[in-house]
Amino acid sequence: MSRHFLKLSDLDAAEARTVVQRAMALRAADDRTHRPFVGRTLAMVFTKNSTRTRVSFESGMARLGGHALFLQAAATQIGRDEPMGDTARVLSRMCDAVMIRNDSQADQATFAQHARVPVINGLSELHHPCQLLADLQCWFEHRGDPAGKVAAWIGDGNNVCHSWIEAAAMFGFTLRIASPSGFEPDAAMIAAGRSSVQMCATPRQAVDGADLVVTDTWTSMGQEAETQRRLRAFSGYRVDTALMKCARPEAVFLHCLPAHRGEEVTAEVIDGPQSVVWDEAENRLWAQMALLEFLWKLLPDDAAT
Repeated sequence: MSRHFLKLSDLDAAEARTVVQRAMALRAADDRTHRPFVGRTLAMVFTKNSTRTRVSFESGMARLGGHALFLQAAATQIGRDEPMGDTARVLSRMCDAVMIRNDSQADQATFAQHARVPVINGLSELHHPCQLLADLQCWFEHRGDPAGKVAAWIGDGNNVCHSWIEAAAMFGFTLRIASPSGFEPDAAMIAAGRSSVQMCATPRQAVDGADLVVTDTWTSMGQEAETQRRLRAFSGYRVDTALMKCARPEAVFLHCLPAHRGEEVTAEVIDGPQSVVWDEAENRLWAQMALLEFLWKLLPDDAAT
């Protein structure tokens, strides 16, 4: 039976660590002769725009000897209302895995139910688990094991925030969240992660003494009509130099990109010495290569050590 990756918690804690450690090893080795994906095809179904997700999956497949197919939903029968289950059955007979980037976690779950190959969430309205594998890899590489440490999420309680909530429980760190009223994470997600999550009244309270500070855009894809309302609501949630000074001196800054300098983060922070966003972006490549190895049971025997 195929393993799917629709949310971070589809892996257990040990498996997630194995994938992150393997991603670190792949990056360190950068071995162009390692080609375990020869003869394998990844179908990538997109209903939402993408830079990092598309390029990282395509490049990762090419590096490891496989092939990736870009399928824009509007140019396929999905765009003509073919049932998700029917598309899943067909792609499963032609491809070895399917990555979906859309705005419906429920549709992804339906697709996975009818697929006989691994299905990967490249982003939905509820989760962005591939981003968290890259973020965790970045944290390990720059500051060591996150266990026992503190991360501060500043801004919208969105899909990336939901995946951070799951990561906190799995990797043993505390996640402090500061969001404006009405823009908090899903209540069920907060409740599920209550042992690792602290909701904070202000960004400063969240960042105080934190080991890592992370934010995201105030207006995500599909929310453009809300831009002005969101700019007003989030005006006190910008990550700037003064806020970063409340964190530990060695704290790092993460942002999944694209960033809007001057809105959720100032140029001084994202382009400054504490920012590791470019390593974070690159790690999408390595983390997804490791994830595909894991889902296809191609990890080397020593990958978990």
